[in-house]
Amino acid sequence: MRGVRLNYLLLGDDGPVIALSPGGRRPLADAQLLADKFAAAGYRVLLHDRRNCGASEVSFDASASEYDIWADDLQALGEQLGILPLYAGGGSSGGRLALLLALRHPASVKGLLLWRVTGGASAPELSKVYYGDFIRAAQQGGMAAVCATPHFSDCIRARPENRELLLAMDPDAFIRVMEAWQASFLREAKMPVIGASEAQLQGIAVPACVISGDDPIHTREAAQSLHRLIPGCALHENVVGPHLQIDSATAEWGEKRNQVAAIFLNFLSGIGGAAVSAARVR
Repeated sequence: MRGVRLNYLLLGDDGPVIALSPGGRRPLADAQLLADKFAAAGYRVLLHDRRNCGASEVSFDASASEYDIWADDLQALGEQLGILPLYAGGGSSGGRLALLLALRHPASVKGLLLWRVTGGASAPELSKVYYGDFIRAAQQGGMAAVCATPHFSDCIRARPENRELLLAMDPDAFIRVMEAWQASFLREAKMPVIGASEAQLQGIAVPACVISGDDPIHTREAAQSLHRLIPGCALHENVVGPHLQIDSATAEWGEKRNQVAAIFLNFLSGIGGAAVSAARVR
């Protein structure tokens, strides 16, 4: 896709299409149990491994932020599969991808399903995990050290040819991309939610539903900002939390999967997304 091979899965035989993306750089399997509930309720669901994630190819380009690139990849994948426009959804970094798809390709998005929105004073700490650790690895041990990091080790296991692609990169070029992406991330961390300014959010013209997180990185305030700024955005709070630790919050989101699906299915039914009932969620 745009010169990069993407791993994807399309669930369901018919109905409106929803593209779901998990948080962090997690593989598509992280969102599949939730996707199964949408498929059982009459939707088609697109899951894909973003570039540099899961079983997709690795590729690094400093011409845009990592999230802009992911949004353009999803746009191209949707075009190739002939499934646009669609509903875009995601949690944490997957939510940023959905928002950026709506901002960069508004004609391709019919609505937004967002949970665990990232924002707040602690959110910039994610830049270390997303970029800083890889910069340090490349500085200390070159691309072999990057291959040995837990994330890229997983990418290599899922797609063995990723090792050759990584080892073929010049470490200094890799570092420059990581530094550019990190700088972009830190700039955007000052926005109401990472990745979108007030003016951009106010310009979103499709229905949106957000389920608030409640931990130091996925704050209630970030979700409230979306509710305030996106015209007509529906907000659901107190589904999870409060949590002081990210790991315990992540575990609870898994436990609340049925409730999350029911909220989004009710929302979709209310905006005419499909004649489905939340009662069908099991």
